[in-house]
Amino acid sequence: MSAAPALPEKPKGKRPIGWIVAAAVVVVAIVVALIVGAVRSGGSENGATAGGSPKTVTIGVADKSLSYWDTYTKLAKSKLDVTVKLTNFSDYSLPNPALKDEQLDINQFQHIQYLADYNVTSDDDLQPIGSTAVYPLPLYATKYDDVAALPADAKVAIPDDAINQARALLILQSAKLVTLKDGGSPFSTTTDIESSKVDVQPLNASQTANALQQGSVAAAVVNNNYATAAGLPISDAIYQDDPSSASAAPYVNVFAVRNADKDNQTYLDLAKLFQDESVQKVFRKDLPEAVSRDESAASLQAELAKVEQDAKAAKQ
Repeated sequence: MSAAPALPEKPKGKRPIGWIVAAAVVVVAIVVALIVGAVRSGGSENGATAGGSPKTVTIGVADKSLSYWDTYTKLAKSKLDVTVKLTNFSDYSLPNPALKDEQLDINQFQHIQYLADYNVTSDDDLQPIGSTAVYPLPLYATKYDDVAALPADAKVAIPDDAINQARALLILQSAKLVTLKDGGSPFSTTTDIESSKVDVQPLNASQTANALQQGSVAAAVVNNNYATAAGLPISDAIYQDDPSSASAAPYVNVFAVRNADKDNQTYLDLAKLFQDESVQKVFRKDLPEAVSRDESAASLQAELAKVEQDAKAAKQ
């Protein structure tokens, strides 16, 4: 630290009180201007500040190894001056609590139906701010070419989490393998099976592909990222739902944030960045079966509110 400058000799007599007041007013004005400037520039710990240094945003995902994320993170740096740190999760039950506890800034692994069930069950209010795609949920078999070839009482694995289990049961019903009470719903469980041609086996979603590949089940409903990780080719799918149908709206996958951050411009920009053609090109190559969706934050939040109402009614 350099030496303090020498002070001039103090003049004799008292300074006018008006001069002192004027100086105080100038100091207060400078402080207020600095505070307002920091607020207007988005000076928070998360995201990039205008004219400031680059920031790091942590996003929780379930398929970090896919190459489209590499394109996405590079684009975030070049276009938004934001360093994106990806945290991978192999268990669907973890990313939302991690977001709630501020271990993440954003997560991108779930569809609206799953998010609605989480919010209602956990009394939370996470919000979607951008969309990615709707993924078909296929029924895979490695030894059989179609649903009709499955033997009677064949074991069929489905995910055991509430929302993916319900969707899987609706798929089995559409494939005429089971009949559900009252035609089924997005909240059906195995207790709603009224008749079945197969033996339905709920398993952790991360284990359904392994059960099929090990031969402990004849067929399995496998979520997209787990099928990709296990190397299950889409050609082994013997049935799936239609991701382009109107009924697929609750299954649009989203970028989610804490409610307090739903208007954070950096986070909104990162969600929108997924729609950039350079990202979409690689995404289509990585996941050709996915149907990309570009929905506004407002429309996604409206859909979430609707599905949450249905979820609350189903749990009463």
